[in-house]
Amino acid sequence: MNIKSLLLGSAAAMAVVSGAQAADAIVAAEPEPVEYVRVCDAYGTGYFYIPGTETCLKINGYIRFQVDVAPSASSISASGGGSVDNDSSWDARTRGQVQFTAKSDTEYGPLTGVIVLQANADNASNQKTILDSAYLDIAGFRAGLFYSWWDDGLSGETDDIGSPVTLHNSIRYQYETGDFYAGISVDELEDGPFYNGEEPNNFGVAVGLGGKAGAFTYQITAGYDTDNEEGAVRAMGTVAIGPGTLGLAAVYSTNPNAYYNKSEWAVAAEYAIKATDKLKITPGVQYYGNYGITAGEFNDDVDAWKAGVTVDYQIVDNFSAKVSVQYLDPDNADDVTSGFFRLQRAF
Repeated sequence: MNIKSLLLGSAAAMAVVSGAQAADAIVAAEPEPVEYVRVCDAYGTGYFYIPGTETCLKINGYIRFQVDVAPSASSISASGGGSVDNDSSWDARTRGQVQFTAKSDTEYGPLTGVIVLQANADNASNQKTILDSAYLDIAGFRAGLFYSWWDDGLSGETDDIGSPVTLHNSIRYQYETGDFYAGISVDELEDGPFYNGEEPNNFGVAVGLGGKAGAFTYQITAGYDTDNEEGAVRAMGTVAIGPGTLGLAAVYSTNPNAYYNKSEWAVAAEYAIKATDKLKITPGVQYYGNYGITAGEFNDDVDAWKAGVTVDYQIVDNFSAKVSVQYLDPDNADDVTSGFFRLQRAF
């Protein structure tokens, strides 16, 4: 009887333990649904929706390696490259740039925000990271840090018809249609050149208009520097002729100011030859009248001329090479030959 009771008790205990273990069994939770990134094609290629929002974002940029060559650091002023900061006859440097563009629909049209970050390295220890642009744009109004119309130029590297500093804190309005634009901008010119004892509290007013008609494009830009009390005006145009595109430009400045300070007037021309689908060759020339500055005014009867050639080659998609050689011959200084070699990968 005792044995029978013991066996029954043991069986009952085992049943209780088994039931408890079954009740405590771990059940795998259902996986959360994955929200995949959606393509946003409302504003062109490359945009995607930020998850959980109706804002479209695009990330792009480039990596650039460049070698500049010139008699000295002060002689090099390659377009888009800045100046070499050593005294050797050549200098290698690298740049990385990334741009974030956010767009969303509003009752006033697309609301756009742009941030451009740029890092430049002359070597391992001499490096600088800057905010290259940051602005908001809606209904034709733009405010923030961005490049002015005076940053535009012909497609080659020979022309020198822009402002010495073109990145400003500005506010502007620009009206646009498919083939035409016109606008006005108020620019803070704190880091522009100052003459006649002026202090860096400068601002300027610029206007720009341009467009295209068939194979012809045009642009007219003017600016008035309030502290220096001088202004400048520039006209550019291009037209497709034969295997390439002819570009012409002219600029006039009343006296040195933040919008133009190379000479009182200048004319430039280039012909961008599309040799193949991948190869473009652009010879160019420029002539300066009353070149250079003395005591805050242009030099009378001092002229200069410049000639050069730029070769662009598309190695593969998004990877290109550029070689440029320029010769400058001013009346009041030694002639200078300079140039650069560049490799760039865009993404």
